[in-house]
Amino acid sequence: MIKWSAVLFVLGASFLISCSGNKEQYTSKEDVIAKEMLQGIWVDDETEMPLIRIKGDTIYYTDSQNMPTYFKIIKDTVYVYGSVTSAYKIDKQTEFDFWFHSISDEIIKLHKSDNPVDNLSFGNQNTQIASATKSVMQKDSIVMYNGIRYRGYVYINPSKIKVIRTSYTEDGISVDNIYFDNIIHICVYKGKELLYGKDIKKQMFSNQFPDSFLNQAILYDMRFMGVDARGYHYQATLNVPESSISGLANLTITMNKQLIISKVEN
Repeated sequence: MIKWSAVLFVLGASFLISCSGNKEQYTSKEDVIAKEMLQGIWVDDETEMPLIRIKGDTIYYTDSQNMPTYFKIIKDTVYVYGSVTSAYKIDKQTEFDFWFHSISDEIIKLHKSDNPVDNLSFGNQNTQIASATKSVMQKDSIVMYNGIRYRGYVYINPSKIKVIRTSYTEDGISVDNIYFDNIIHICVYKGKELLYGKDIKKQMFSNQFPDSFLNQAILYDMRFMGVDARGYHYQATLNVPESSISGLANLTITMNKQLIISKVEN
């Protein structure tokens, strides 16, 4: 777990990038000639590796998990409209050269490919979606409390709910990856009496976590914590995929069949 001030800084970077973009993107006309010059595959000057492919108004990436993104060129800036809007200042553009400033202020130098083999780096251009859980996971718990037998069943179900996570390459280029979220079903019995039997979804934690975290997180796990006079207890884990950013929330199913959710503070 890391401090939430750090989480807000990391995830809030995308908001700052979006807001720091020049307002000209909304008031100026697009440079269609500059966009036409960008059509094709562009290769990194240093590594000679294909980096992006531009077709029409869309940027494609070599990593099949990166979502294609819509873009515009207005004056001396490329605006890329992913889950957030990123602005890259152009340093040089010719028919065969394209230099621009990344978000981390690195100058990315590209040249247009003339090698047909570079097409193979972009596959079939279908975005691959990673699933947080490959198959349904069942976690059972049975415990005695005050002479009564309690049973809890947790089913972690893969879903088709998409979560888009914005990340940044080492060179400071923003890319969007797609993941499938989980839906977790909980059933809790007090003897033969059903205390709770419902689906838990990520949106149910909107009062505990900021949108900047929740929008990019997946509902990853549900752990049984015990039974006491207050009720039957679980702890949910929410993770931002492929990062160290996570959050914990306590869930209590009370004896009068209510669900209480509270955030675990660091």
